[in-house]
Order: sequence, then structure tokens, then C-alpha cells
Amino acid sequence: MKQFEVPSFYRSNLIAEIKDKRKQVDKLKKDFSPALLDYGNLKIYLARHFGFCYGVENAIEIAFKTIEENKGKRIFLLSEMIHNPLVNEDLRNHGIIFMQDTYGNQLVPFDEITSNDVVIIPAFGTTLDIENKLKAKGVQVDNWNTTCPFVEKVWNRSQQIAQKGYSIVVHGKPK
Repeated sequence: MKQFEVPSFYRSNLIAEIKDKRKQVDKLKKDFSPALLDYGNLKIYLARHFGFCYGVENAIEIAFKTIEENKGKRIFLLSEMIHNPLVNEDLRNHGIIFMQDTYGNQLVPFDEITSNDVVIIPAFGTTLDIENKLKAKGVQVDNWNTTCPFVEKVWNRSQQIAQKGYSIVVHGKPK
């Protein structure tokens, strides 16, 4: 499995140990039972899947590579990278400017974006309308698209289902 370069302070040693132990016992990830941490009087059950997923680690790695490879350029992020305030604040501290807040309110108008700017699409992806606006301005969106491949898979499958006449309801944060 691919290993991502993610800042070490985003990671927990405890979580890493638990994941490593689970990997040894369940290499194919077929056991969905929770992990049990047994401390005698205290028992902690952790969901089978926890911590940063593939898409999140991929998005974080792309964001930091983008910062490194584009020194001197304005770097924007359409909205929060992931649902993690620590990561989003750290990206701000590294000079990334958020174009929208969590609620979809515009912080930086699209009029202020130029073809010299870098705009990162977050792990959640974006709408075709926003992608087309950026492309029309000459922004190379494909270079900095961190959309999770599993999110894209859901969109593609939803499109197939919708073509058969079904309605699709996507549950998530508004806007």
C-alpha cells in the first residue's frame, strides 16, 4: 500500500500502533469488528476504520508538495481540505488562502484569481461549475486536484444510477 508523506505531528503513535497490529492480523481488511484496547477496568473499542484514510493522506501530501513546488505564487484552497481544524489551520500557516469557509461563503471572489495562481481542489472535490470557472481563468485545476478517488467513485456510480431514473441523495455538510 502506498505510504504518504504527511507531517508527523498529524499522526498519533497510539493510532499507528493499533493500525499496524490490525494490519498484521487482518491484511485484507475483511474483519470489520472494532479494535479492543483492554486496560482491565477500562475497555476502549475503536471503530475498524479510523484516522486518516487514503484520500485524506493523498490530499495532504499533494497540498504540501504544491506549497513546495510553487514558492512565490499565491496558493488557494477552494474550502477546507478535510474535516480537521488542525490540518486546515496548518495549511493556512503555510500560506494557503481559503477561498470559501466551511459553509460555502465566498472569502476570495473568483474575480481575484488569475492564471498565475494555484488553486487546490480539496479532498471532497468541487462542482463542475466551479471547476469550469477556474479553467476559464486558465487555472490548471488538474495539477492540484486532491479529490479522493473513492469520492469520485461514488459520483460516477451515482451518475450511472441516476441515468436509470433513480434519485440520488448525498448526505454531508451543507454547501
